Amino acid sequence: MWTDVPIVQAPMAGGPSTPELAAAVSNAGGLGFLAAGYKTPEAMRADIAATRKLTSRPFGVNVFMPSLDEIDPADVAAYRDRLAPEAERLGVSPGVPGPRDDAYEAKVADLLSDPPVFVSFTFGCPPPKVIRAFQARGVLVIVTVTSVDEARRASAADALCLQGAEAGGHRGSFTNVSDEPLPLRVLLHSVRRMTSQPLIAAGGLATPVDVAEILGVGAVAAQLGTAFVRCPESGASAVHKAALADPRFTSTAMTRAFSGRLARGLVNRFLTEHSAHAPAAYPDVHYVTSPLRKASAAQGDPEGVNLWAGESFRKATETPAADLVRELVPR
Repeated sequence: MWTDVPIVQAPMAGGPSTPELAAAVSNAGGLGFLAAGYKTPEAMRADIAATRKLTSRPFGVNVFMPSLDEIDPADVAAYRDRLAPEAERLGVSPGVPGPRDDAYEAKVADLLSDPPVFVSFTFGCPPPKVIRAFQARGVLVIVTVTSVDEARRASAADALCLQGAEAGGHRGSFTNVSDEPLPLRVLLHSVRRMTSQPLIAAGGLATPVDVAEILGVGAVAAQLGTAFVRCPESGASAVHKAALADPRFTSTAMTRAFSGRLARGLVNRFLTEHSAHAPAAYPDVHYVTSPLRKASAAQGDPEGVNLWAGESFRKATETPAADLVRELVPR
């Protein structure tokens, strides 16, 4: 393993991942990650610079692959119309779809010019020439996969991050189609039989017992996201942090309501009322709901925000990140 302890802090786009969080995890012997998703290349580079000031240890940067799925603009428009009353109540207007590539090319070029030790990719696998270019710079490339087929397609990567159905946040699958998400243990068992690549396991892990279990069945490390959301170093909103401990929220579910791509979050009013009507149109729906989500968070209303969370969300605490890393290491 590339780190002192087999703990990876999941890259969480949209706020939770910060230089402070990544550095704290890396300084504690784990592997901290920055999330480049939704950020400009300049903001990504600023995060890298800030993290390097806080740690001399390895850390990683996660990049979203461009969305290549065909979408129906009429479906997006209809969903936007559906959300008009929500927006009016919040005093905003629904957003309009924007670029679908998340500045992928510019981010790759920037990272190749001055790379961190690790670069990971979500929502797809970069072409072999991109992987080779990073490897030639001494970078270890990780690709997120959710199935055996995706694992095969990512055979050029240095390691795979296996995302099980239990994981919070967006499904890292290569396409935005409905599938039957595999539980982590099933996915880990299946992929382990067809590759010798190092496997990082993610999905519903929250305790040292969980970590010991997945290490015992073939993973080299456990990746945790929700467990770090309430840490003081996390940039998650106060609404999000509080919701993870709020007894009103008792379960999680997969939904497209907030972004147009399946993601697991706490079951709140917005998820319940709009999930059945949201089209499979990422990131178009993300743009449409963005003003509503920001307004709900600003008003302290957890019922209108994407409260991404894995199935073990109730075990998340306000423990400082470095202490949490140490607590997660199996004895």
